[in-house]
Amino acid sequence: MTDIVLDDAVWADVEEGTEALLQEWQVAAGDSVEAGQVLCVAELVKTTHEVTAPTAGRIVSLEVAAEDTFGRGAVLAVLEA
Repeated sequence: MTDIVLDDAVWADVEEGTEALLQEWQVAAGDSVEAGQVLCVAELVKTTHEVTAPTAGRIVSLEVAAEDTFGRGAVLAVLEA
């Protein structure tokens, strides 16, 4: 199982305690995905970021709902290779 998170690099210059907004999911639990496929779009400090699948597999669960906020290191989804 692989935890899907917003890449640490995008949090680099962000003040501690700032949260991101998960704008939309482009997949659902149970969907098969390819490596590099966009899973969701998140906004952090007025910048949007696409979160992609690191490997091919199946989405086991979505851990953050669309339009919800989340903090640094939060698991957005779980992927089974």
